[in-house]
Amino acid sequence: MPVDRPLPGQVRLPSRAVRTAAKEPMNVARALRILAALVIGTLTAVVELACLLMAAPVALLCLPHPGARRAGERVLRAVAVRLAQVEIRRLGLLGGFDLAAGTGRLTGYLAARWPVGLLGGLVLFLLWLGVSEGVRLVWGWAHGENLDGIPPTPGVLAYIGVAGVVLLFLDIMGIQGVAALELRIARRFLGPSPTELLERRIDELARTRAGIVSAVDQERRRIERDLHDGVQQRLVALAVLIGRARRGRTPQLLDDLLHQAHEEAQEALRELREVAWRVYPAELDTLGLRESLAAVAERAGIPVTVAYGLTARPPTEVETAVYFVVREAVTNAAKHAAAGQVRVEILEDEDTIVVRVRDDGRGGAVPGGGGLSGLARRVAALDGRFRVDSPPGGPTTVSAELPCG
Repeated sequence: MPVDRPLPGQVRLPSRAVRTAAKEPMNVARALRILAALVIGTLTAVVELACLLMAAPVALLCLPHPGARRAGERVLRAVAVRLAQVEIRRLGLLGGFDLAAGTGRLTGYLAARWPVGLLGGLVLFLLWLGVSEGVRLVWGWAHGENLDGIPPTPGVLAYIGVAGVVLLFLDIMGIQGVAALELRIARRFLGPSPTELLERRIDELARTRAGIVSAVDQERRRIERDLHDGVQQRLVALAVLIGRARRGRTPQLLDDLLHQAHEEAQEALRELREVAWRVYPAELDTLGLRESLAAVAERAGIPVTVAYGLTARPPTEVETAVYFVVREAVTNAAKHAAAGQVRVEILEDEDTIVVRVRDDGRGGAVPGGGGLSGLARRVAALDGRFRVDSPPGGPTTVSAELPCG
């Protein structure tokens, strides 16, 4: 039955539905989502099993007649598409997965997952049975009844309590196992093939390489503007003052001109140090990331709080990216957002470094702006993720996740 062919135009699903719930900690909301997904999965498993049992005799009856066979294939294909769409929405409750752009293995997926759906229903039934029996016993003992001839002696209570905890643990592990198996089967049949993953990786590398080239060119233009509009103008003013001093008529005028020339030289040195610091801070190599971020906070001109939570020094390229993300975000908050204070958080999440810079400014930052877009390309080149959340009126949060495993 040729249902497992690509179905162009019938499965309208995103080509990249990557979710981050795999790292989401287990809490009440996630536990309820998993339970809801397994309950719905039990119902859909029954429907899928019924459809598969009906598909075989229908295919046999339609086989001798080409017209009836094509009509039967269309009907079965439409049913498979609808069921797959329901399953994909249900799997979103479990965290989702990386979905292929167009999938042609729907029947194989439906045939492989219905036993898992029934298994999930069985686990939920055992959980419900254990909880209901425990509640029934406790309710009976609370009203002075010895249900099933079981008196509430200390030994009985201890035995039932230990057995209940063990069974509850096994049920919870079973629920998590069924949820993991659901996602694994979905990735196997509906996820991208190794060739598609390789093509995606090649495209991503090509985009990030072009982005890095663009970011480097953009940074060079910024340096050129800083040198032309700042240091160069100072040096021109210094040369003019020195020329006037050489033509000075009186000692008082000569002293005043030399004093002005000395001040211009100091300002030129200060701006030159600022340009060099913006290109690459020397203290990042010598003192490390913590001290470099402390220097960024001192130069910001507004109160900046840095919460540094790294236990070890990250790799050089990751350390550099973290520094530039913080520096650019703090600079934008001080110059453009009219922020009163900024909080910087550097956290460690397994093999990922998470950077968050939050200010209380007026918001409205444009992620496609020059500095922020350059940061996004720099982070993407390291297979990281970059996000800017800046609603009008603020606050603004710039975050980046950088793998460092």
